[in-house]
Amino acid sequence: MRLLVVGSVALDSVETPFGAVTDALGGSATYFSVAASLLTGVRVVGVIGDDFPKGDLEKLAPRGIDWSGVVQAKGESFRWKGKYSFDLASRDTLETRLGVFADFKPQIPRAFADTPYVFLGNIHPALQLAVLDQVKDPQLVACDTMNYWISSEKETLLKVLKRVDLLIVNDEEIRQLSGDWNIHRAARWVLSQGPRRVVIKRGEHGAFLAETGKSFYCPAFPMEEVFDPTGAGDSFAGGFLGYVARTGDLSSAGFRRAMVYGSAMGSFAVSSFSVGGFEGVDPAALQTRVRSFKDLTHFDVAEAIG
Repeated sequence: MRLLVVGSVALDSVETPFGAVTDALGGSATYFSVAASLLTGVRVVGVIGDDFPKGDLEKLAPRGIDWSGVVQAKGESFRWKGKYSFDLASRDTLETRLGVFADFKPQIPRAFADTPYVFLGNIHPALQLAVLDQVKDPQLVACDTMNYWISSEKETLLKVLKRVDLLIVNDEEIRQLSGDWNIHRAARWVLSQGPRRVVIKRGEHGAFLAETGKSFYCPAFPMEEVFDPTGAGDSFAGGFLGYVARTGDLSSAGFRRAMVYGSAMGSFAVSSFSVGGFEGVDPAALQTRVRSFKDLTHFDVAEAIG
């Protein structure tokens, strides 16, 4: 097991123009781990209520996901309910019930503490710091955050940034965090705060990787049918870090390849509700999808036209 994720394991009720589900398996750690498990073993730390269908998690364990760090507490599980617009570009949150997640204080099992690659989901920044105090010399730490923490806990979040190697956020979040509407300048600002790299998720417009003096853009895979965007960003992060953990390649070239694996996982995630988009996806299917990105972007430079 080379990858540790700390985040939410939840039940989602989602309505899109193409269907609806109730109390489906969701949460950032869930999407992340299902995507990453196609590439490497994953350890998960989270909390669920006594109403959670644990069998749904156990069915995923053979993929290489260790759920033993997910504790079951007395009370209701974290639930989220949302409705998407026709173009799936915007959504309304209809209900959020934190349940036992409201009191979540992650305890990293001793057997998990030396996991070399760590992903901090978008939990409270103080909890992210607490996790960092419990892990032993990881080779790479990445983190996510969200608008709520940026607005309410920015000072604590900045302390987190000083201790992580990689920040993975969307374009709205990095604009809010940096106070700059231009994502290129915003990325440079984040790099000045501590992380060596930043990944900006841009939904159907792909993703952008920035490091000092270098940048890389990866398009989103063109999908003719998109059923549910929920979890696409977490699946991207799972594919990205799953590839890094599998290869151990921390070079610029390795991170660029990781971007493509992340985008491939995001494309599988949106093809069905919950984690259903990953059913039947094996390493061969993943490699086929990854190769398609090369076909999408490769071209030969012509001779000078001047």
